[in-house]
Order: sequence, then structure tokens, then C-alpha cells
Amino acid sequence: MASAADSLPDDVEALRAFALNVIVERDAAVAERDKLVEINDRLRRLLRKAQGFEAKSEKLARLPADQLNLALEDIEQAIAKNEAVEEKKSPAGERRRKINRGALPAHLPRIHETVAPDDTACPCCNGPMHVIGEETSERLDVVPAQYRVIVTHRPKLACRACEKIVEAPAPEHLIKSGLPTEGLVASVLVAKYGWHLPLYRQAKMMLSQGIELDRSTLAFWVGYAAAELEPLYARLKANLLTSAKLAVDETPVPVLDPGRGKTKTGYFWAMARDDRPWSGPDPPAVFYSYAPGRGGEHLKDLLGDYRGIVQCDGYAPYKNLPRDRITIAFCWSHWRRDLFDKAKGGDAPIATQALARIAQLYEIEAKIRGKNADERRAVRQAQTAPLVNALKSFVEHQLTQVSRKSEFATVLRYGPRHWDGLVRFLDDGRIEMDTNIVERSMRPQALTKKNALFAGHDDGGQNWAILASLIECCKLNAIEPQAYLADVLTRLVNLWPNNRLHELLPWAWAKARQPEQRAA
Repeated sequence: MASAADSLPDDVEALRAFALNVIVERDAAVAERDKLVEINDRLRRLLRKAQGFEAKSEKLARLPADQLNLALEDIEQAIAKNEAVEEKKSPAGERRRKINRGALPAHLPRIHETVAPDDTACPCCNGPMHVIGEETSERLDVVPAQYRVIVTHRPKLACRACEKIVEAPAPEHLIKSGLPTEGLVASVLVAKYGWHLPLYRQAKMMLSQGIELDRSTLAFWVGYAAAELEPLYARLKANLLTSAKLAVDETPVPVLDPGRGKTKTGYFWAMARDDRPWSGPDPPAVFYSYAPGRGGEHLKDLLGDYRGIVQCDGYAPYKNLPRDRITIAFCWSHWRRDLFDKAKGGDAPIATQALARIAQLYEIEAKIRGKNADERRAVRQAQTAPLVNALKSFVEHQLTQVSRKSEFATVLRYGPRHWDGLVRFLDDGRIEMDTNIVERSMRPQALTKKNALFAGHDDGGQNWAILASLIECCKLNAIEPQAYLADVLTRLVNLWPNNRLHELLPWAWAKARQPEQRAA
């Protein structure tokens, strides 16, 4: 076998050139290494910042994929920029090809373009060439929002014999004798309540295309739409109140108080259903209701005569719900969040141990998600119940070791004080450990609130609840909300019968359209 020395040139000059070439390659490799180390160091610093941001919030620690998007975007952009700079330095033939990961949706329209050689004659013999195959690639494109004018013609037909004149009746419109189609109104609704874009910003965007509409005009459209959709909103509430289990929560909403010249606090109440974790029959849904306060009377208005399971936090009105028809299940996330706040400083071993024990419960839950209720109950009884009992003994023992008047003792006592409701999930596979479904549904409204600063009126708060309920139900069921609202508004203004409103609930509407979509 030849050694490395056997491959060296015998000539001195050639050997010197070979050595020089090795040195140049080594220096280039060292320079490349140093550059990559510098890039990695900078990205590590960015990542540490993101992790520091994560450590400040228990929610971020639990759901980094959802909660750290903004921080991670910057890191991903930095990585992409560095890759692009390095790629530009490479010769065109050596540049790395980007792989299109995954197929683009089949329902999107395809615009075909052909890139053929300018000269189709053979470069060798100048004879004609013929097609033997082709390479095909797909790239995702977008056409910016394009406003258009719908011109409706209604020809008048006359009979020459009897002079009878016939004309098709004009279809009803949401805004009678007004500018917008139902599709445009739906676009405004979804932009405001689905993607958190206030009306004054939408008006500015329209102005950039030469369409002069002020904010008050858009608000007028929104109010008319809310009035038209209110019966469907009531039908949505009735549907949720037939559910076996609901998660309920409330959040404050600033509302303008013109009489006092400042804002007051209203509340968004929400009840949500998600049977997917236990393969239940009902589609996911959420219903929002605006109320001027947080008292038990507003919770009673929300739930009415509901019979079933209510999952909630430890707020007093929930505890006062009638136990003869409502089973209360409390939320582990609320206790865990308070424990996390105590543990994040690094000097709370009891809180840290309690969190580790609760994490074991969630690990079991992750494994049984999507199984039926009986299977979930069986696993919980066999695996989770012993851990829960051990956690209770641990907490009760620790409470004897800490000051009864300390803030930490209050946090620890949350578990034992709500124990019956916390452990209810062990005996019923339909119950989740937490109210995350309704808390997730509150987050979009928090973004709308942040961008709009406050609701302008109590009625405005209720309009917000009506429109947000239908839009978020669309999102939960993977339905495009603008197409849904445009179609539903058109049907409603053209006298859709009240006894068929259930057909316009998002999941029923989508199911009815499936044959049409398959045909298309």
C-alpha cells in the first residue's frame, strides 16, 4: 500500500509548489472556521436572549413553539442572511440548491410558464432538436389584494304582443344601495377580528389603491354585519350548550366611557369545546360574550341551564355553579403557573420539585392524547393516580415546613384547596388537565385588544364578541374565514330560513361544500 510520502512529487520545485498549495488551503480552511465560529457565537448570543425571554414566563416555557416565534424569527433571519452572503460568494455553478420541502396545496391555481432555449438547433450539427422530457418545478407566488368593481346588469324583457315587461329581481345586499359586496365586508371583518388590523389602518391601505373610504364607513359596515350575524351567533351558543364538557374563562377588556372621559373595564367571557383529545364527536368551537362586569350573574347569563362538565380556574363564581347539574373540574395550569413564578428565581426547591412532579402527569397526558375516553381513564387510573397521590402527600408535608402566612404557602395551598376539582380528570377520560383550549382562544382577542387599545362602547364589545366567535370557530376547524363570512352573509341577507341556521355553523357549512370542492 502506498504511503502519503510516496504520493509526494520528487522534483524540488514541484514539492515547494505542493507545500505552498497546502498552506493556502490550510489558511482558507482556518479563515472559514473562524468565520463560522464568529457566526455561531453571534447566533448563540441571540439564542441566549430568547431563552432569557422564555425564562420570564411559565407560558413561554411550556409552549416555546407558540410563544417564542418573534424571538426565533430574528435568529432564523440571521441564519438565512449569513447563508445568503456565503452563497453569493460561491461561483454560480457551486451554489447550493434550495429544496422545496413538501408539496404545495393542490387546490391552488397553477400558472404554467415555459422556459425554452432561444435556439432550438443542435449546437453540434445545427440540426433540429426535439423534446425528450422536461424538468418541472413549483414556486409559491402571491397576487396582492386586488379590488374590483362588480357591475350587475338586469336586462328588461318586453313582450311585443301584450307589452308585458319582465326583469329579474335585484338580489338583496347587506349594505343596500352601498358600495361593498358581502365579500368586501367579510374581508374587513376578518382583517379586524381575525388578524387584528384596526379599521383606520385598513382605510389607509385602501387609500394606497386610490379608494377613499374613511374609518366611520368601515365601522358602519361592521355594525350591519354584526346585526345580520347575530341570530347565527345565538345558534352557535345553543350548540355549545349541548356539549358534554366546556372550558370557561374571562378576561378584562378596556371600554371607552364617554361620560367620564376615560376607559372602564368590561369583560370578555368565553366558553370553548375541544373533544379532539378524547376523539369525541363534536367539532371544536368557541363562543365569546361581552359583559360590563365579572360577577356571577354574567357567568349565569353565559351558561344558562347548561348541564355537563365545566372546566375552569378557582375564581369564586365558578365555585358557586349549581352542583346538581354542573360538574366542576379545575385547571392544573393555574397552579403550575404560580409554582413556576416561585421557582424561576432558582431558590425554591419545593416549587421546583412540585413542578417536576406535575410535569410527569403531563408526560402521561401527551401519550394518551387522541385516544378514546375509556382508554384515557384506564391509563390515568393505572399510571397517573399514584403520582397524583404522591404529589398530594408531598405538598401536605411541605406545608408543615413553611410559614402559614407566607406567600409561598398560599401558592402551595391552592392545590389542596381545589383538590377534588383538580383530580376529577382521573375518573373521566373526557376531562383535560387544564383549560388551555379556552386560554388559547383568548389570545387572539388579547392581540385585537392590544392593537385597538379599547372597545369604543359596550355595544361595540358585543359586536366584537359576535364576529370573533364565528371567525375563531373557522380557524379551529381549518376553514378560511373570509370565504365563509362572504357566503354566509349573502345567504342571510337573501332570507335564509331561521330553522336552517344550524346549516350555516362553520363546520356544517364546510361539510356541505365538500362535494363542490371535490368536483372542482
